[in-house]
Amino acid sequence: MSQQLKDLIKDYPRVIELLAPARDAATAIAAIDHGADAVYMGAYSHGARRQAANSLEDISAVVDYAHRFNVRVYVTVNTIVYDTELEDVERLVWDLYRIGVDALIVQDMALLKMPLPPIALHASTQCDIRTPAKARFLQDAGFSQLVLPRELTLDEIAAFREATDVPLEAFVHGALCVSYSGDCQASFAVTGRSANRGDCAQICRLPFNLEDASGRQLIKGKHLLSLKDMNRIDYLADMLEAGVSSFKIEGRLKDSNYVRNVVAAYSCALNKIVAANPERYRRASRGRVEYSFIPALEKSFNRGFTPYFLREPKRALSMASVDSPKWIGEQVGVVTAVHGARIIVASLEKALSNGDGLGYFDVKGQFCGFRLNRVEGSRLYAACDINVHKGERLYRNYDKQWGDMFSKPTACRSIGVDFSLRVADRMLVLTVADTDGVSVSVAAECDVQKADKPQYDSRLRVLSKLGDTIFVLNRFEDEASDAFIPASVLTRLKRDATGALLATYAATYKYDRRREQAAGLALPEGTHLTRHDNIANHLSAQFYREVMHDAKPDELPKALETAKDVRRSDEMRVMQTRYCLRRELGACLKTPARVNLPSPLFLTSGQNRFRLDFDCACCRMSVIKI
Repeated sequence: MSQQLKDLIKDYPRVIELLAPARDAATAIAAIDHGADAVYMGAYSHGARRQAANSLEDISAVVDYAHRFNVRVYVTVNTIVYDTELEDVERLVWDLYRIGVDALIVQDMALLKMPLPPIALHASTQCDIRTPAKARFLQDAGFSQLVLPRELTLDEIAAFREATDVPLEAFVHGALCVSYSGDCQASFAVTGRSANRGDCAQICRLPFNLEDASGRQLIKGKHLLSLKDMNRIDYLADMLEAGVSSFKIEGRLKDSNYVRNVVAAYSCALNKIVAANPERYRRASRGRVEYSFIPALEKSFNRGFTPYFLREPKRALSMASVDSPKWIGEQVGVVTAVHGARIIVASLEKALSNGDGLGYFDVKGQFCGFRLNRVEGSRLYAACDINVHKGERLYRNYDKQWGDMFSKPTACRSIGVDFSLRVADRMLVLTVADTDGVSVSVAAECDVQKADKPQYDSRLRVLSKLGDTIFVLNRFEDEASDAFIPASVLTRLKRDATGALLATYAATYKYDRRREQAAGLALPEGTHLTRHDNIANHLSAQFYREVMHDAKPDELPKALETAKDVRRSDEMRVMQTRYCLRRELGACLKTPARVNLPSPLFLTSGQNRFRLDFDCACCRMSVIKI
């Protein structure tokens, strides 16, 4: 057998993971219970979502729970780091390593130069991995997993797979950043709040006017840079074929109900793919999940859905949610009459309930919401008088019955086990084996007496009571024949056996450790560092000097957040996007039958003015603050 064939066989079935976000420990555990193979969450500092920080104690509790199901826990340390913070970050990493965190998701190359424990490092999407050459470089630098840009097509993902050996992680659901991640300075340039420091002001969600060079308004007050949310649930098999192994859901600021619903939907979808291709794929974690509800992605917060650029860019139209950055929800009907707080709708498209949240666009184009007090046929009674008019559409963005459902448990994750009971040399032996073949045996000395009646049913009742554990009984093999065994002895053995199985999980848990840096590591040919590479400290600068070989210290550009030679008034590129406003508006310069728009184009919002530069050869748009 050739080595190539051995390597091919070794990689199958390929391990795949569903990676879920968690703003806190409770949400992380909910994600695990609903089918996640891995969760990612922030620590107490240096995460790209400052509002989703967690204590070491909370992360440790998640680790303990997760590892029982072979679920991994990743922690985000994915901001740029200042020189004054290097020691703090080093201390944080050691703390996370000691409590058993599986990997860190990082942006700053300084972590490659720190004296860290052998914890696995994942290259964040903030690393802006736009090319296969950059991906290979980061793999060779020591990263164990690469988080791909959201902008890649299936063919481009396949090219990344060809260039690398480590698992590739790709987003499948959630909010979209209009700029390439890690290459957006709009928030810092406008407000002083840096997206690279976990404090994005979301400039892209603001309303803008589109103007020509003379200041003439072409479009007024629309959210022209606000994208719809990603939804790739129908493309998971295609992404697997392209080489993705980790399917990432965005949303570390989302609530538990959102996470439970979305994780359940994607877990069920992946399970169907695995069931149809057991020789090719397997889930990374153990256990089975039972749900008390049917997942429905449209029921959770979204701005409308798009698969983004997964297919060829020319087919990826209508990516933006220009009317509102809010969740509009499901259309429920058109208003035919209004009398104070009473609204009449000719034909309801959805069954409504008292307490639902409804909304509409007012005459100024603003989305307004209200609470539904009661429903009487086609008559809807708002909780207060509202300024909605005849002919306007009503939408529901809060379904009270759906929300109430999540006030109760909606999933249970468990591990199926088989029990085998036998008597050997005056010892009672109970063996427990899970569905992965992990087994342990415990024994107790017992003065065995012959029973007066059959014992199987009574033993089964005792051993099947596993409600205070993560286990459920699949099968019981009774080889103790007619021996009488007190229920208290069986209960103790059951407790000892399940405890021993959990201890075995902990003792045999396999960590992925940090990769060694490849010898002779060098930047990809033709790479020119700019301030968009976010060099913010001397260790990061040292890393780049070593891989550039011929660079001088004063040739390394500094991140905008630390550069002293960049004035806020300077003209600067603050975003580069694959999303093109011309294409979105039907005015693509490559399309013969297009809407005519002048050139150049400008976006204005308040006192801020941005010029739009279009690189049609590469299908990219740059946003320039002027």
